[in-house]
Amino acid sequence: MKHFDVIVIGGGHAGAEAAAASARMGARTALISLRRDGIGVMSCNPAIGGLGKGHLVREIDAMDGIMGLAADQAAIQYRLLNRRKGPAVQGPRAQADRKLYRAAILDILKAEENLTIVEGEVVALKQHEGQVTGVTLADSSDIVANAVVLTVGTFLNGVMHVGGQRQPGGRVGDRPSVLLAEQLADLGLARGRLKTGTPPRLDGTTINWSVLETQPGDDEPVVFSFLNRHPQVRQIACGITHTNEKTHEIVRSNLDRSAMYGGHIEGIGPRYCPSIEDKIVRFADKSSHQVFLEPEGLDDDTVYPNGISTSLPLEVQEAYVRSIVGLENVRILQAGYAIEYDYFDPRALDLSLQLKAMPGLFLAGQINGTTGYEEAAAQGMLAGLNAAALALGKERVVFSRADSYIGVMIDDLTTRGVTEPYRMFTSRAEYRLTLRADNADQRLTPMAMKLGCVREGRRIAFLQKREKLIKATEMLQNQSFSPSELRKVGIVLSQDGAKRTAQALMALPEVTPEKIIELVPDFATFAPEIQQQTATDCLYAQYIDRQQQEIASVKREEAAEIPSDFLYAGLPGLSTELGAKLSRIRPANLAQAARIEGMTPAALTLILAHLRKARRVVAGQ
Repeated sequence: MKHFDVIVIGGGHAGAEAAAASARMGARTALISLRRDGIGVMSCNPAIGGLGKGHLVREIDAMDGIMGLAADQAAIQYRLLNRRKGPAVQGPRAQADRKLYRAAILDILKAEENLTIVEGEVVALKQHEGQVTGVTLADSSDIVANAVVLTVGTFLNGVMHVGGQRQPGGRVGDRPSVLLAEQLADLGLARGRLKTGTPPRLDGTTINWSVLETQPGDDEPVVFSFLNRHPQVRQIACGITHTNEKTHEIVRSNLDRSAMYGGHIEGIGPRYCPSIEDKIVRFADKSSHQVFLEPEGLDDDTVYPNGISTSLPLEVQEAYVRSIVGLENVRILQAGYAIEYDYFDPRALDLSLQLKAMPGLFLAGQINGTTGYEEAAAQGMLAGLNAAALALGKERVVFSRADSYIGVMIDDLTTRGVTEPYRMFTSRAEYRLTLRADNADQRLTPMAMKLGCVREGRRIAFLQKREKLIKATEMLQNQSFSPSELRKVGIVLSQDGAKRTAQALMALPEVTPEKIIELVPDFATFAPEIQQQTATDCLYAQYIDRQQQEIASVKREEAAEIPSDFLYAGLPGLSTELGAKLSRIRPANLAQAARIEGMTPAALTLILAHLRKARRVVAGQ
């Protein structure tokens, strides 16, 4: 019988990140996957990042996670989304080479000193007195551990749909996890069905690229990892085309043959990534929809047509795809399909992603009702850190919505649950001016260093960068200029005689780092990324001061922890309905309690008063 500190089940984005995080914490970790070559597979679109999602990747990287490193090793096109808007809502995104990404993930995991990769199928969780103690594999062998992280993606009772045809599966070529789903169902946890979908994969050699619009990458690529500076592989362009009235008519006339509209699927799909059927029904007034033709690799002719996912029969897919300009003679390599799977209500988890009903078991990824590689990886990292902390007797790791997008996501999931697949957006974060993609390392790497999950190379690089940022900021704070001096370099302000620091000037939208260098030549000695982050910090300085006060208030509320056995039922002054809701959700602190639907200031004050009274009793006062 094999013994480990932590077992991670599943080698997708959540599982890979969980295993790496656990190993970095010093825990002897086993990553169990059906197939070694299935680890790090990009099951859906070949891209990483985006709005909100790019922030998550940067935060994972700041914690010395692996998604950003792998994405940079595989990125064949970089684009910074929302480039024309403020830095707080800009999102780095990269088109990736599937094979390079998978190879990068596997190479990183194989290099982890405390990590063992095990090929096998987990069919049962081992328990003793309600505590998880390990797993049983399909070959009847047992593996023992102090903590288990379950990251099964779309495999729990997974069913794939193409038109009226359905077959069990977690993705094309992989069987679903049924026995494990049955055991989890026996725990009595609230669960439901969700769905996601993919478009048909196309043969790029049969696309008429000459008639299509070309979408190149950025001239100045913004990479993911704070340890990287430039693209590492050849960069390519994508193509753009559009659906048309003929496309829409073909889909409309075959809606009854769609698995979704034909009544074959009960699961709810992602609202922000609708199928072509959904687009045509929900946006009936639109005569066309954009389709991005994304190559899946540098040496792969397969093309991913982003924007036309479907569950229609193959012959209908062929008809509507070939009605699109540039795709008239295209060959479909793999039919698009919808996949339906089980998820469990994430309100059954605490802030460390540990299942309240079964200590030692952590859930991460789509099993918690999320969608997307980045959301899964961020959960996996948190679950891996906490599984290792539990196994090694360390304090649990918790992110706040005041310090990270990871914290926002975890709080949303564990407090509000999901009614549709959860996707991260910048609009979900109250403090997005401080939670920017560019400063994720400054926010989170100190936390990672304190936890002991940062490699020496990143620690040194971070400390050097922090020192340069401090020096750059001090340089701008210590030099002031009069209106007449500023006029000489083209900065025209009120001629009031008042001097302004270079830092204050940098907060003006029209003042660029290049203009500051005319005033402060030594500022040019700093690398462009240091100049840019310093400029962004200056731009938001006045707003950040205000947000820091709000964040301090949130931190105080989060510090007011509510014991897991706190009795809400019968609490004088608390409504029966709200008491029942609080008893079911079990908020971890006052901040979480405040975000529960129906919560009132009076009820919060009541709970706080009883918490203080309980503390005084414990203290013997």
